[in-house]
Amino acid sequence: MSEPMSDAASGRGSGAAASVSGHDGGAGDRARALARLSVNQETVRQLSLPELFEGCAHLGVGGVGLWREPVREFGPEAAGALAREHGLAVTSLCRGGFFTAAEPAERRRALDDNRAALDEAAALGTDTLVLVSGGLPAGSRDLAGARERVADALAELAPYARERGVRLAIEPLHPMFASDRCVVSTLGQALELAERFPADRVGVVVDTYHLWWDERVPEQIAHAGARGRIAAFQLADWVTPLPEGVLLGRGQLGDGSVDLAAFCAWTAGAGHSGPVEVEIFNPALWERDGRQVLAETADRFVAVLREAAGR
Repeated sequence: MSEPMSDAASGRGSGAAASVSGHDGGAGDRARALARLSVNQETVRQLSLPELFEGCAHLGVGGVGLWREPVREFGPEAAGALAREHGLAVTSLCRGGFFTAAEPAERRRALDDNRAALDEAAALGTDTLVLVSGGLPAGSRDLAGARERVADALAELAPYARERGVRLAIEPLHPMFASDRCVVSTLGQALELAERFPADRVGVVVDTYHLWWDERVPEQIAHAGARGRIAAFQLADWVTPLPEGVLLGRGQLGDGSVDLAAFCAWTAGAGHSGPVEVEIFNPALWERDGRQVLAETADRFVAVLREAAGR
């Protein structure tokens, strides 16, 4: 089967950077739009770190979101230095969390691992560690109790995070992940946890894939922005049918059911003017040429911003 045509080749998304300044969609507008884009490493996991950095820099993308395993293999200091050499900001490190174990020794191991993640984030040069809170312990049905253990872990880690200059970013995941991956399922629940701590220590992640279904989200985004709690903003689309295991079902921007432009407008209205990270777990994208996926993602992103600007 032939490789799908990129948006750049097909003409889709051309002139999309008009969303940034309201101009006519010229090269300057596109450049300003792409300066806000951060490509999460998992979107193009087929690329090595150097290949990712080179490809993003070539397109004019402003940042990257990285994952702990490849960063540890490369070396956090070396990875951070190489990103800076390419003019890229490291917008986040994924991931910490998994705080919900009830057994004391397991909880201690989780806290130690999160301290190591904070060290890695500081060495890398990012100020955001994304947290996936963890699911229910085996045999448990106590969601409220599990969320309180998340709060206890945040209380343990927040002072250390401040020392390292890194903010803890609670990511709510779609409710289908509550049993095995994340007992924090809504932005409201994430804000309730975050607001027990100073805003410069604990924030929240707004991820379209996980939150698109919830009618309360516009109000909650406004609340989060007014209180300085938006630590990261991530885009991915929702495409059905979901694959077996569901984790790898994120869609390329524009391919699914999520009103991505609305999320961009809501976050902008809430005062978020920082990076927007595209994070897609999708084997079909990983099988393609990584540079073509980067180019397509850039085109789709500026198209979303253009639509958002018209609202």
